[in-house]
Amino acid sequence: MKQIGVGVLGFGTVGAGVAAGLLKNRELMAQRLGVDVVLRGVADLDIESDRGIEIDPALLTTDASALIANPEIQIIVELIGGTGVAKSLVLEAFAAGKSVVTANKKLLAECGDEIFGAAQQRGVDIYFGASVGGGIPIVRVLREGLAGNQITSMHGILNGTCNYILTRMENEGLSFAEVLRDAQAAGYAESEPSLDIDGHDTAHKAAILASIAYGFHVPMDQLLVEGIRHLSGNDVRYAAEFGYRIKLLAVITRNNEEVEVRVHPTLVPLKHMLASVNDVFNAVMVKGDLSGNTLYYGRGAGSEPTASTVIGDIGDIARNIAANGARFERGINVANDGRVVMRSPGSVSSRYYLRLMVADKAGSLGIMTNILGRYGVSILGATQKAHGCDDVQEDYVPVVMLTHKARESDVNQALKEIYETGVVCEMPIKLRIM
Repeated sequence: MKQIGVGVLGFGTVGAGVAAGLLKNRELMAQRLGVDVVLRGVADLDIESDRGIEIDPALLTTDASALIANPEIQIIVELIGGTGVAKSLVLEAFAAGKSVVTANKKLLAECGDEIFGAAQQRGVDIYFGASVGGGIPIVRVLREGLAGNQITSMHGILNGTCNYILTRMENEGLSFAEVLRDAQAAGYAESEPSLDIDGHDTAHKAAILASIAYGFHVPMDQLLVEGIRHLSGNDVRYAAEFGYRIKLLAVITRNNEEVEVRVHPTLVPLKHMLASVNDVFNAVMVKGDLSGNTLYYGRGAGSEPTASTVIGDIGDIARNIAANGARFERGINVANDGRVVMRSPGSVSSRYYLRLMVADKAGSLGIMTNILGRYGVSILGATQKAHGCDDVQEDYVPVVMLTHKARESDVNQALKEIYETGVVCEMPIKLRIM
């Protein structure tokens, strides 16, 4: 049976999971694939710390380049992350004629053109199923299972840290800061959590999904990205009173030849399937013109779920090599020919949840509704919270409004003008409604 050697770059949580899986299930994979996938080495700057797995010390090295150059290795697995060293090593692997598996969403979202182009130029594979959704095979679904569909929309909960925080804020009535501290202590959030809580991790994943579905590189600077840092427990509670649950959502839609990609906290109806996705779990709902709505659910991070997808990609490449072929997992479909373009964030229309801290005096509500009306923002419903609420400030009370569909730029201008009148004591909170 033909042997295919694998070298793993990065011996962190996922790297350890991949190494353990390859060692544990080598015989099973050989039976299923018809090719013997062999772990030939693992490179990391730290090879002394205990990763909780049994591995031959001879397989460990601090020299990533030597591992890439090993003639007995045909597949390199990049699990370092980022766009610095990881990018250099991936390009080095391509130059050495090695195929690559990566879970690095930042690298693909920000440097996809260069990475995919280099793989194609060298005639090698690059697979990236674990870059979005961890253990959820959403990349494979889009490229294979739904290949015969025009994708009209995708809505995804793609960050387990944020979903965990929002779930506990709702269920336990805790503040954002309290839950974030707990998430950091439990290992669900990084000590520096900005990438997650400010929405950038989700945005990288959304850009990858959009590039697969619509065949063009999605510029990160053209995405509307908002995180959950500014949310209060009151927003979570008020949303529930209106029949919604707040989720950090990636929204990807196509309207004719325009694609919009945005990431922001969203009020999801309680009866919607995505509203029931809680804690650290992820889910993506994909709507195709033939398939209708389909839902993909599972753990979005962690050693074993992510390792499962990485190993699946390794298996696919191993079969390709054994068959003397290559099937590029390109994020960019060259058949696009430039017809599909990004829609500007300001032109996007949505329904909105607005929370305003309003001066508690006659005429305040009228001033606000007049300004909103001039910008074409129609109010669907509104409620003023009574004195005694924990977010009431002296001489100001919270007013919560739900709007009909309106343009993003119009809502922004209206809220800016309302703030400048002095009728509110702080910039209003604005959330979209699914």
